[in-house]
Amino acid sequence: MRLARVGSGSELAAALLVALGFPCIMLAAIIPNLWFFAAATAVTYLADRYLHHCGSYLINRLAAVRAGLSIRFLVRQLLLILLLSRMGYGEETLFYVTVACLLAFYGLQAPQSAMVTLIRLRRKLPVVTRNIDLSSVRIADAPPQSLMNRPAEKMLHLDVFAIVGVLVAVETGKEVIAYAGLGLTLVLAVCYLVALLPYVRPSRLVPPETKVLNAVGDWLAEYRPTVMLYFSGSKDSAYQVNMWLETMAQLGGRPMILLRERNIVPQLATTSVPVLCVPGGVHLMNLDLSTVRVALYAANVGKNIHLLRVPTMKHVFIGHGDSDKIASVNPYSKVYDEVWTAGRAGRDRYALADVGVRDEDIVEVGRPQLAAIRSWSGTPGNPIPTVLYAPTWEGWDDNPGNTSLLLAGENIVRRLLEAEEPVRLLYKPHPFTGTRSAKAKAVHLRITAMIEQAAAQRATDPRWAQESAALQGEQAEARAEMARIEARLAELAGGGRTARDEAELSRDSLADPAREAETAKLKDEWNAASWRAQGWWEHRVITGAQMRLYDCFNESDAMVSDISSVVSDFIASGKPYAVTDSAELGEEEFRRQNTAVRAAVILSNSAAELKALLAAVKDPAADTLADDRRELKQYLLGPDEPTSIVQFDTAVTTLAAKSDARNTGVAKSLGEPVGG
Repeated sequence: MRLARVGSGSELAAALLVALGFPCIMLAAIIPNLWFFAAATAVTYLADRYLHHCGSYLINRLAAVRAGLSIRFLVRQLLLILLLSRMGYGEETLFYVTVACLLAFYGLQAPQSAMVTLIRLRRKLPVVTRNIDLSSVRIADAPPQSLMNRPAEKMLHLDVFAIVGVLVAVETGKEVIAYAGLGLTLVLAVCYLVALLPYVRPSRLVPPETKVLNAVGDWLAEYRPTVMLYFSGSKDSAYQVNMWLETMAQLGGRPMILLRERNIVPQLATTSVPVLCVPGGVHLMNLDLSTVRVALYAANVGKNIHLLRVPTMKHVFIGHGDSDKIASVNPYSKVYDEVWTAGRAGRDRYALADVGVRDEDIVEVGRPQLAAIRSWSGTPGNPIPTVLYAPTWEGWDDNPGNTSLLLAGENIVRRLLEAEEPVRLLYKPHPFTGTRSAKAKAVHLRITAMIEQAAAQRATDPRWAQESAALQGEQAEARAEMARIEARLAELAGGGRTARDEAELSRDSLADPAREAETAKLKDEWNAASWRAQGWWEHRVITGAQMRLYDCFNESDAMVSDISSVVSDFIASGKPYAVTDSAELGEEEFRRQNTAVRAAVILSNSAAELKALLAAVKDPAADTLADDRRELKQYLLGPDEPTSIVQFDTAVTTLAAKSDARNTGVAKSLGEPVGG
């Protein structure tokens, strides 16, 4: 399965059925055997349909070896002709009508494909927007997804009527059935074309890109953004920009989000801040961003250069987390006017790394996102403690210190599941886990299986069964509340119409603070209901963005993690935590190299030290690192007062003033009029 890159045994079985089905169809046609042909044909249809439904990687591989979707259907039709010939119909009218109809059906596929391609190309805007008024650009409603979603597959499957009709006619001797099936295939194909025709009219397509870009330029001139969050990355990295949306919404001035990849936009969380996605570098360079005074960068990526070239704004690296990883002291950071860190630890990190970032260019602004993290009361919130295991991903190389998952993950999970006194385990892996390393993905799957098995066993244990019975009514109410909230969130997100494309969404997605506030409130309620829907003793594997990391922080009493920003963020809670020394540096050296572990229980790859963590959770007297955690919190994250959002907003305002001063000075030196 790993070699074939398939996700399940059923997917692999379907692929094998497709591979074996076509030789069987050919053999059935040559023999000839009508029922064998019909059975093998049905198998290939169903298996092919299943592979498309689950988005199998093998579909693309088949196309690469000249066995793509169109070829497979064409071969099946040719083998039907061969069957007719072998069964003595070679000189019959049925044979010639079948050949003619199948050729006509093949001919209809070209205009269908051309229209679909034209619609997609001409409805693709040069930019994607959210919360930006594009009313000056006439954008028609998108075609129904029933026409545009996997159109080639839908068109080709219309030949089922023709093939079934011919096979039934051969079996019964009633040729009229074949003609009816062939005619139905052609009629439905023509109907598909007719249904597409209205959407290729110029009035149903989007205006030329020049008009769209002019509309964006007019909006920029009217809105006059002052502070911008710039982001480029893969769709899996959307969390890096999502973590800053709430902060951007709270800033003074006129904030906006500037993205560079289209696939990031659908991954964005709800926000009323204007969002502008400009994939093309030339288009970006031609935008008038002269009113922007501060540009904030959440990641060090190559496309940053497209905005760094603009001298009228100050450029700031804010990152997407504060940790002792090497990425936190990337030499690339020299290109920015300032680097903002959470606390003193970030400043010291750059000084020790000596990568060219000057101390005077570093500003401590706290971590605004951490306001949602609740402080620890000093005792577990439930009858048994909850431990969160949140390992980071495997990174871009095979350094054993990147993640605990590979060498220690299974040991950590096993020891927590088999602890002498019961513990509830929450497992939330990094979104990138397994994206580069097959070994990391395999370990993740094994850990998931371990936790699910332990959860199933705990569900049948009499003690927990009794607790479950006692909470059954409350859990049912929580699940009902989740369903209600999900329905309302879908309504808020879709506005009653879900079959929309990128252009229509850009047209209709306007700022609605009331909707945003309701969405945020509902998501908080959904998270709270999700915890109530499951027992406080139930182990959980938590993936995806719906269950937020900080909610896991608040639900847990302790955490096990790796060197990453997760550790720094968790320290805001004041709860006990452990960090794994996967590279086996030794406790003294590990603490020396990594600031965030100074108040941590250090784990070896055997995870034997977990007993100390569990003891600290259960008994305050055994928590010998409590004072160290309080001291480390201020060092890593800065003071509690003023609040982090106030510090951050002040830093933006201060830097904007420097930008204005710079622009005024340049204008005076060039003899140009001074103005915004």
